[in-house]
Amino acid sequence: MVQTTRVNYKIRVPQVRVIDQNGTMIGVMSTRDAQRMAEDRGLDLVEITPNAMPPVCKIMDYGKFKYEESIREKQARKAQKVQKVKEIKFHPGTDTNDFEMKLRQIRSFLKDGCKVKLSLQYRGRENAHRELGEDVINRVLECLKDECFVEQAPKTLGRVLGALIGPPRKNGPKPKPQNPGAIKIQVS
Repeated sequence: MVQTTRVNYKIRVPQVRVIDQNGTMIGVMSTRDAQRMAEDRGLDLVEITPNAMPPVCKIMDYGKFKYEESIREKQARKAQKVQKVKEIKFHPGTDTNDFEMKLRQIRSFLKDGCKVKLSLQYRGRENAHRELGEDVINRVLECLKDECFVEQAPKTLGRVLGALIGPPRKNGPKPKPQNPGAIKIQVS
């Protein structure tokens, strides 16, 4: 639940703890007196901590406060790093040249810092020979074992075998190297 900030005459408690525009504690006083004091200075009385007893209010320019708050939120959004996930699709019969081209594409995505979802969809009679698809995904993981970090081991969901890999981790404890050939494939 988002709580709105109460300003000036929307503050409905009998007493408040007041802080002036310089950040100095004035003390506890009646709400009317605090509102008059803010009005005399040409500023607003803004409720900062409504749950305290008595609530804490500050004398400030509310318009300037809202503007600075929006600037801070914009900077925070700008600083967020959005992780992109790219998808590369394979089939059990993916030929050598296509396989190499897709490996180059995966490497370029990993260099750009993107995560890559490897997916292999079984069609028709390919469902009877799922081990061929597992071999393709394991071959990809084997070729990229030094260049990526396996975030989600290959697993089958319906007719799709999928895995998620990301760029190698730089900081923190080094994960145990996974042998893609030893990864268990979960069949649903």
